[in-house]
Amino acid sequence: MKYMVLMHADPAATVAMSEADRAEVFRRHEALHRDVAGTGEMLNGAGLAHPKDTTTIRWSREGSTTTDGPLTEATEHTEATEQLTAYFVIDCTSLERARAIAERVVDFHVVAVEVRPIHDWFGMGET
Repeated sequence: MKYMVLMHADPAATVAMSEADRAEVFRRHEALHRDVAGTGEMLNGAGLAHPKDTTTIRWSREGSTTTDGPLTEATEHTEATEQLTAYFVIDCTSLERARAIAERVVDFHVVAVEVRPIHDWFGMGET
């Protein structure tokens, strides 16, 4: 089964990281990629540009609108700070294995990770 692993971080915290913090994040991610690529489970992945360089296009019946910045949801009581920062696609035997791989990237930098099954068809029916 294929899974997309979506990593979220606070862009302001990323910018504020020390060189030592950056080196530690790089070391941990390199180790994960090396380990998982060695098993054949890592299919691809990449880091994403800073959220300020994002364009969001929304559909509506009146026509699409385009805004600068990422898709975020904030309420009057909360502010969305974590943004999608990187992803990878893995192919492994179970959701439990996908979660075990994804847990290796959660730390002071990547504060949330989504693990989502991928279906290889464009139908809108069953998953």
